[in-house]
Amino acid sequence: MDKIVPSDVLDTEPQQASAPQISDRDYVNSLARGLEVICAFTRSKPRMTLSDIARATGMTRATVRRFLLTLVREGYAETDGKFFALRPKILQLGYSALSSMDIWDVAQPIMDQLSDKLQESCFAAVLNGHDVIYVARATSDRLINVGINVGSHAPAHSVSTGRVLLAALPEEDLQQYLENVTLTKLTPNTTTSKVKLRNLIEECRLSGWCIVDQELEIGLRSISVPIRNADGTVVAALNVCCPSSRITPEEMRTSILTELMTASQAITAGLQK
Repeated sequence: MDKIVPSDVLDTEPQQASAPQISDRDYVNSLARGLEVICAFTRSKPRMTLSDIARATGMTRATVRRFLLTLVREGYAETDGKFFALRPKILQLGYSALSSMDIWDVAQPIMDQLSDKLQESCFAAVLNGHDVIYVARATSDRLINVGINVGSHAPAHSVSTGRVLLAALPEEDLQQYLENVTLTKLTPNTTTSKVKLRNLIEECRLSGWCIVDQELEIGLRSISVPIRNADGTVVAALNVCCPSSRITPEEMRTSILTELMTASQAITAGLQK
């Protein structure tokens, strides 16, 4: 995802400016550590104790306690006295960034049309470390839609959006990901071999799309393609999720892939206007 630099910190015209250098004097260590506490919460660990978060961040319990109680007081977290968890208000931090990006203004109506045409759930995701974060969604008129919300995380290795985004990484970054990631087995279908995962990512690089069949959750199959900005850089992945009982892999490779590619190209074209 492109980094956004506020215009008030730039010294020249936007088209000529580059991001300012941040000195140690300007660096707010407490803010950085507070963000680290927030990022310690994951899909697999939505509720944690002080000790859990201290271990995850490498901070002392006393330091973590101050950050958590501040988050609780501001409404970004909650506690029952032992366990802490993030509250929905935390999503406002992400919405503020997303709402300022033209790509989502362009993408949302196209995703809505795609979901309406296919009568399936449609999502957009970006890479965040070893996970993907779903940043936009469109649901169909069906009574039952795939229950993935904006702000939800999923392990990149187990979803088609993740493999599309990993395929877009520079080789050095991909190698670093493969060296450091733990490939958790979420279903009997989940790929846990790093050699096999790399081969699947390479296939995605060549084909420009990816299908993942019930590796995140049994009964859920998905297909994704990259979303590119006006410069051709991959900034997100566009995804259609379907119950495996309703849509076959062959249907995903034909009719759904065609519509998905058309939608992705329409988003890119919209960004060039």
